[in-house]
Amino acid sequence: MTTTDAASAYFSNRTHGEDREWLSTAVDLAWRCPPSPRAFNVGALIVDADDRELSRGWSRDTDEHVHAEESALARLVPNHPRLPGATIYSSLEPCSVRKSRPATCTQLIIASGIRRVVFAWREPSLLVEDCQGAELLRDAGIEVVEMPEFEPLVKAANAHLFGEA
Repeated sequence: MTTTDAASAYFSNRTHGEDREWLSTAVDLAWRCPPSPRAFNVGALIVDADDRELSRGWSRDTDEHVHAEESALARLVPNHPRLPGATIYSSLEPCSVRKSRPATCTQLIIASGIRRVVFAWREPSLLVEDCQGAELLRDAGIEVVEMPEFEPLVKAANAHLFGEA
């Protein structure tokens, strides 16, 4: 069995209950973000095929421009052997446009070898018009699962951007 075959078998056996648990943790991580009037609070974590957490990150956890997915990926060595079977969970759709860094989170995820992304909320056109993260990931052959039932929780973690804080 190839790594791709093993990853496909893993993804088809993944339950929405497991996804909900991990995505809930990603949403909780969004609350750790230092507030910024120009950025979303996002949490992310990477989980391997054996349902073990590999890394986690949140927006602005290491510097004022770092994104959650970027932070979680940076905590792993490049070409980490468990990434092709891993899932990255993010409270917000991975970015497809970026002003503060040369690579978007979507590009970083594609380059990492991760084959599955689960997120809660499509990025609204508040700071960046028409985010295409989900579409670009799917075009790259990555499985994308959206769980919009988490949207109210992610919006609450980002109330500062909507004048509700």
